[in-house]
Amino acid sequence: MKRIAIYVICSAFALISAQAQTKSGGISPEMLQEMQKNQKSCEKEKVLANAIAGLSIDALAKNYQTAAKPIDTHFSVETRKQSITDQKSSGRCWMFSGLNVLRSNYTLKADSVAIEFSQAYLFFWDQLEKANLMLQGVIDTGKKPIDDQRVRFFFKSPIGDGGTFCGVADLAPKYGLVPSDVQPETFTSENTSKARSLVASKLREYGLQLRDMVAKKQSAAAIQKEKTQMLAQIYRMLKMTLGEPVQKFTYAFKDKNGKAITEPKEYTPLSFYQEVVGDPLNGTFIMVMNDPRREYFKTYEVEYDRHVYDGTNWRYLNLPMEEIEQLAIASLKDGRKMYSSYDVGKLLDRKRGYASLENFDYGSLFGTTFGMDKAQRISTFDSGSTHAMTLTAVDLDANGKPLKWKVENSWGAASGQQGCIIMTPEWFREYMFRLVVNKKYCSDRILKAYESEPVMVMPEDPLFLPDE
Repeated sequence: MKRIAIYVICSAFALISAQAQTKSGGISPEMLQEMQKNQKSCEKEKVLANAIAGLSIDALAKNYQTAAKPIDTHFSVETRKQSITDQKSSGRCWMFSGLNVLRSNYTLKADSVAIEFSQAYLFFWDQLEKANLMLQGVIDTGKKPIDDQRVRFFFKSPIGDGGTFCGVADLAPKYGLVPSDVQPETFTSENTSKARSLVASKLREYGLQLRDMVAKKQSAAAIQKEKTQMLAQIYRMLKMTLGEPVQKFTYAFKDKNGKAITEPKEYTPLSFYQEVVGDPLNGTFIMVMNDPRREYFKTYEVEYDRHVYDGTNWRYLNLPMEEIEQLAIASLKDGRKMYSSYDVGKLLDRKRGYASLENFDYGSLFGTTFGMDKAQRISTFDSGSTHAMTLTAVDLDANGKPLKWKVENSWGAASGQQGCIIMTPEWFREYMFRLVVNKKYCSDRILKAYESEPVMVMPEDPLFLPDE
């Protein structure tokens, strides 16, 4: 009798548990049956399932009719070629693209010079400045609870490789530049993940200590003194992994064959910056974006999402793609490359260095469609700016409309089209997001809109993630 009672109780409990699991949107047995009933059982489906189990999805979805066609490499408007860089296993694409623009601008003035700036040198200062930004941000929000959105922002990602051209504009005038052969790459500068995780862990530990000092109402001077000591340890970790930044060096400019074309001269990083760049960068350019979710000809700014605490917030003017294209064409016609960023993982044939909406047909492979537009992809985190590259060429038709675009990438000279990627105009419009262009190519309407009071947005927004 007891066994029957126990069985009845257990059965009732199981029924109640099953109902509790499914009544609020869980997968019920009826739902599962409906899903299974809708599955195809044809031979074609079995063949596809077997193929997908053993081969890459991209290999199966590749449009081989498109891949068989030769890529047209002629460009009617193309800037001067320069050596291709390689960011290796790091998220420094924003720095590589930014410095590629700066060296290109310099060679417009010094035609016979071939130069590459040291990314390792500027990356040291970028990481130290980001560490200070995190610690000072923790101090500024020290009275807020630990689960406050802004506090969580600093502790979730205390430091990272990513960024935008704003970082180059703030860091280079402050710390200067050096040639790549004066401060070469290290293993860690090319493989950043381990050192970054250790520095991040230390910053989180320090952040808790600073919050404790704020809670105990210690003086601002005492807190700043403690922060300086903390940054000294971060400096030590960066010095050991990236190399201590050079302070003085002797350098002679060379041509593309490596032959010296000037007498050796002693420089500091700042005096070298003055010679190759000159004036500060901030104020000379605007950053534009294409975000169809938001009103065009409006400026947006991201608070705290910058490289330097006392530097420049990311600030963007939102424009239609037609306007962005005209800015890019004007700059390229004048021989000037530009910092630009894309969702480079979407529909890119990496081996061929070709970005086209026709490269892959994932819909036919899975018997469905992928129908979101650009605004919907951004809103749902399906797409956004992931990688910065240097816009270097455009091919125009007889009416001045783009037929294709070309960017100089930072994945090494062996990747893609000799280190470059060629993009169709359709792909460009769907997956291009940011462009940095000199103000002299902007209309009065664009400049006026850019200088208007910005709309402040949160750094958690899908489109305001750093380029890596």
